[in-house]
Amino acid sequence: MRRRIGAGAFATVWLAYDEHLDSPVAIKVLADNWTEDFHVRRRFVEEGRFLRKVESPHVVTVYDAGELDDGRPYLVMSYADQGTLADRLELAPLSPSQALHVIGQVAHGLAALHDRDVLHRDVKPANVLFRTVDHGRSTQVIAMLGDLGLGKAMDMSSRLTMIGGTPSYVAPEQARGERLDARADQYSLAALSYHLLAGRAPYDHQTLSAAADPRPPAPMGDRCPPEVEAVVRRGLSPDRDGRFPDVESFVAALTEAMGECVGVAPEAWIPVDPELTQAAPRPEHTAPVEALPPVPSLPPSRPVRRSRRVLAGVLAVAAGVAAGWAVERVSSTERTLTDSTGTISVTVPEAWTASVEPDEWTPRDSEVTFPSLAAGAAEGWGAKDSADPGVFVALLAGARLPEEVPQHPECRTSRPPVEDLQDGDASVTVVFSDCPGSDVRVERVVRATSNQLMWVQVRSDSQAEANRVLDSVALHGM
Repeated sequence: MRRRIGAGAFATVWLAYDEHLDSPVAIKVLADNWTEDFHVRRRFVEEGRFLRKVESPHVVTVYDAGELDDGRPYLVMSYADQGTLADRLELAPLSPSQALHVIGQVAHGLAALHDRDVLHRDVKPANVLFRTVDHGRSTQVIAMLGDLGLGKAMDMSSRLTMIGGTPSYVAPEQARGERLDARADQYSLAALSYHLLAGRAPYDHQTLSAAADPRPPAPMGDRCPPEVEAVVRRGLSPDRDGRFPDVESFVAALTEAMGECVGVAPEAWIPVDPELTQAAPRPEHTAPVEALPPVPSLPPSRPVRRSRRVLAGVLAVAAGVAAGWAVERVSSTERTLTDSTGTISVTVPEAWTASVEPDEWTPRDSEVTFPSLAAGAAEGWGAKDSADPGVFVALLAGARLPEEVPQHPECRTSRPPVEDLQDGDASVTVVFSDCPGSDVRVERVVRATSNQLMWVQVRSDSQAEANRVLDSVALHGM
């Protein structure tokens, strides 16, 4: 039994059962349309090599690597059955004890990487994964670092020319493309610590150029004693020489500063989700890894946005084709829809398939039609005063991102625009909340090609649900 648990710009991740390990595993497979790209293929293989160097419960383990019959490389990895830190923070902030517990475990993972001369370069909530560990008498959820797609050997970092990372967490020297050492990861860990302890990220950088010359972050607030803030600010020093010598020193100082405001390490404070932990039972007959087929039911694809949400695992079982558009059954409560041209796909809650419009559309002030796909919980879900959730995805002509996305004055809260440059596809996203009816509105515009934009609008009852839908949007054949 297998199911897809994520699809990114360069790879798809499957949940499978390894008979030799007698355990569920995650299998990461390079997307077939990137197989011939030497740089992407090398980056994929290097991630496996970096992870194989490390033996730590707080770093995702690579058990095996190889190639499928069609030449695509794959990695067999430990399965994070309880999602990501980003998922957890959407539910509620962490207590000081929980925050310190996670920070310490992430630091252990970073120290293990640094001991093998490997930099992570992209420490952030979405790349902190949680896994259930059964100790016999008790069960604990531990944190581990994943996604070393930006990882680099330290001896290579001195010649590094590619700039990468997430603007709100990346070290200034990394944003400037300078030589890196382990203190760059320490900076990102300090930014993560600020987020967990203060309840918000230290910066709202929308571009790497803004991260290259950061201003001092705002005070952390009453939740954190001055001694704690002093430690975090030292870790966030723009000058790497002003930071701690290593991540172990940073965490030791932070632990001492927090003193009695934290207690013992928390128990399994993320509820175990049986739908996830029982997703890959031991089968009677399991096909070997080499027999994994290409991504089912969809043509070769290049998803516009990476999906790192382990909680959004889906069972890929073809359900059939009707009226010129495809519906792929992915779980008992979700469906994957494809437009009439086979260009756009999106996975939505089953309730959102009450009204599906897969046909092409003609944008305002245009005589050209483009692929589009709309799905909602009822007819007219997209009306201003509608309380029903839904999603609209469409292509339109354009070479530059708009200065302003569609607005929703009916919503009481609007977050600042967020520009995402992680995977080479420039995008701008604005989240509106406290809206009548479905609480959340999300507007996203992505530069899909040199002369086309993709527009996505999501209306949902929760941010977490909206994020899952956004992460599932993919373009095919482009």
